[in-house]
Amino acid sequence: MRHKIVIIGGGNAGLSVAARLRNAGQDDVAVVEPQTEHFYQPLWTLVGGGAADRSESVRPQAEVMPQGVAWIKDAVTQIHPYERRLTLASEAEVDYDYLVVSPGLQLDWDRIPGMAEAIDTPNVSSNYRFDLAPKTWKLIKGLRRGTAVFTMPSGPIKCAGAPQKIAYLAADYWRQQGVLDAIRIVLVLPTPAMFGVEVFSNELDKAVKRYAIDVRLSSEVTEIDPSAQTVTITDNSAGTSDEVGYDMLHVVPPQSAPDWIKDSPVRKADDPNGYVDVDPNTLQHTQWPEIFSLGDAGSTPNSKTGAAIRKQAPVLIDNLLAAMEHRRLTARYEGYASCPITTSRKTMLLAEFDYSMQPAPSIPLIDTTHERRDMWYLKRYGLPAMYWNLILKGRA
Repeated sequence: MRHKIVIIGGGNAGLSVAARLRNAGQDDVAVVEPQTEHFYQPLWTLVGGGAADRSESVRPQAEVMPQGVAWIKDAVTQIHPYERRLTLASEAEVDYDYLVVSPGLQLDWDRIPGMAEAIDTPNVSSNYRFDLAPKTWKLIKGLRRGTAVFTMPSGPIKCAGAPQKIAYLAADYWRQQGVLDAIRIVLVLPTPAMFGVEVFSNELDKAVKRYAIDVRLSSEVTEIDPSAQTVTITDNSAGTSDEVGYDMLHVVPPQSAPDWIKDSPVRKADDPNGYVDVDPNTLQHTQWPEIFSLGDAGSTPNSKTGAAIRKQAPVLIDNLLAAMEHRRLTARYEGYASCPITTSRKTMLLAEFDYSMQPAPSIPLIDTTHERRDMWYLKRYGLPAMYWNLILKGRA
């Protein structure tokens, strides 16, 4: 089969682009997506924190697929850019004139020894899986004393604030229950500060002080022993390791581009994560001008967030249409991303920034460099409504 424009991935990035292409009058657009359910993943932190129901984060894929788009219910296993062809898991092939690569990331549970085994034990969970987010809340509710460890891996991950968000939601709940003083909270971060932008990092320093969280900076969990309920925390700056026992453990797995992209010519050379090699401003592939990429699997050095996709999508559309019409690509993505960090069960810090790693506020007249109650309502209600009703329809 052949389509003029083929989009790999039916998540946020893929459907945003598909809807915008249809709105722009393109009538031969196909999306390759094997999943029959579509997830709004940013809500999973609130599910794990007991502030939202898991059912709010999922809808049938057929319900959100843009009208007039061909849905190929299959998975891509190979890209053949020289032939402009895709091979699917069913062994069918799809030819394209133009290709948008947006498959998202894969979760590499096996890259940390013991993590894959630990996740199936009673005291370990992760909000990075739809089925496990309610388990996180069950563990938080059930813990009255002991040690709770929250981890973040090194390397880029989707929603890099999520490992912190759940720690703050849990700590605030334990404070409300009057048991916070009986619980030791250990937050393991691979970064040298709480956040990469100083003004937001300073604000998060206040949150960890308020909850008396033991933050291990420049560190990561390098091994988990689920039978002994211990984690090995390695301090990368000091070159030392120590073992910490846990009564509750929330883990975030390392992440990378899907393996079939790592094995593809479209990947960025010498990149162990296998991201699609695109120009960071135009989102066009550096070797094949008919290929574009956005979202988490692209090589753009921005934080991997849904907000980044919201800014990338219109740039990609403008430049893809320009390429189709043999015009110069003029639209530019400047690295905007935002991270809505829930700092309590009623406040949120909206961290907005770009490639310069300086604040890049988008809401007029509101100081979003501090925790705010109104930003909590944005996170809990405003952003999900925007996602389902505007973003997936190419209107935001």
